[in-house]
Amino acid sequence: MADSAPFFIRGQLVEGADDVHRSRDLGVDFATPGLDLNALVRPRTELPPLLNTPVAEIIDFLAEAGQRLAAPSNPYVDACIDRMAKVSLQPRAAVGHMIRNAAEYLDPKSLREVVEQNFANPRALDEWVPHNDHQGRRSFIRAYPPRLIHVLPGNAPGQGIRSIAQSALVKAVNVFKMASADPFSTVAFLRTMADIDPDHPVVKSMSAVYWRGGEERVERALYRPQYFDKLVAWGGGNAISNVMKYVGPGFQLVSFDPKTSISMVGREAFASDEALAEAAALNAADVAMANQEACVCSRFTFIEADEAQADRYARLLAEQIRIDRMGEGTPRPLEVDLREQIETLRLMDEDYGVFGALDGRGVAIRSDEPVDFHPLRKTSNVVMVPSLMEAMKYVNVATQTVGVYPFERMPELRDTLASCGAQRVVRLGEAGPSAIGNPHDAMYPLHRFVHWMANEDGCEGARPA
Repeated sequence: MADSAPFFIRGQLVEGADDVHRSRDLGVDFATPGLDLNALVRPRTELPPLLNTPVAEIIDFLAEAGQRLAAPSNPYVDACIDRMAKVSLQPRAAVGHMIRNAAEYLDPKSLREVVEQNFANPRALDEWVPHNDHQGRRSFIRAYPPRLIHVLPGNAPGQGIRSIAQSALVKAVNVFKMASADPFSTVAFLRTMADIDPDHPVVKSMSAVYWRGGEERVERALYRPQYFDKLVAWGGGNAISNVMKYVGPGFQLVSFDPKTSISMVGREAFASDEALAEAAALNAADVAMANQEACVCSRFTFIEADEAQADRYARLLAEQIRIDRMGEGTPRPLEVDLREQIETLRLMDEDYGVFGALDGRGVAIRSDEPVDFHPLRKTSNVVMVPSLMEAMKYVNVATQTVGVYPFERMPELRDTLASCGAQRVVRLGEAGPSAIGNPHDAMYPLHRFVHWMANEDGCEGARPA
């Protein structure tokens, strides 16, 4: 029997089994209510529910919701984890770990810092802020609540929490399109909030539903500037390409499109056995977190080394990747295509070195240029380069996070990394934890979300007596 995946529309739980869908990755069935498009659309003449709710009050509400999400007895989260384990590529322990940890994003200090980093004057979220230019022209500026459709990712169950929080902070009216690989978690979070206060403006501003990505009947009806301002899209290349065809005047795309993260290891790693072990352990942490499902996970390691040194490092790296430090469990086995590609490289031992095993617990591939497939399921490609600057030719706008070892080499690399298109450089081993409120994918997301409105009131000196 297919698991039930209810909807949440404007504060109300909607249950039913009118439609049966199949998850993308594992082909598992789940049942949803019928989709009522009219219920998802608010007339533009209807003011946003959160318009006059102070940001400070929103933060207090989100903080209370965070405590309830993190509680070990939350029935919605427990049921969500059980159902997610059936449709996700992640092991059950990893799903639970990510969902429980994501509640930390709702810490009130963190939320305040996110707002302060995204807005030069956060007052604009709560009121019309007066401004006089140097010519004496007076105006009022407001970061007005937007109307957003969110296309959520299926590989990061905690992203629903972050998206709800970010949307609440900008007081948006929201429709969250859940992924077939995660049609459960966002509704679980919203139900937790509704238990606190079903009539709170945050709750009334949120709807979470599912439809099959690319379903024109739904998307041609909803993806319109008459109803929404912006489409906030996470996902793979096909998902982003699909939504782009609806973008036009008045309907903008805020895209968190597919990214690849890398590691850069300098020759200093070979200064001692201790340094080499440290670099491999830090590198492995960036590869293996969330079982290498997230964009921040390292997939390619560029190392200043000759072949013998690179083989030594790759062997150590594979051993370190295979250690389950977070208790996330063993990921699902490598797909047949990926196994066959790596096995082929193993046979070409003059050009490649393969270390570890193809069981989903960790493998490292040494080569003199990047492999032509996307490393997945705890797979790292260790690429030899004469210098880290030579690795810059492999960096582009799809490169998200770059972990560097030794740490003191970051300043010499960051300008060139930025010029090539990379968006974030960190110490090796710290790809996961992000500084609060920093840019994501080369932008301040909340600043992009809002509808910036100006009310100009002329020049005082130019008015007739």
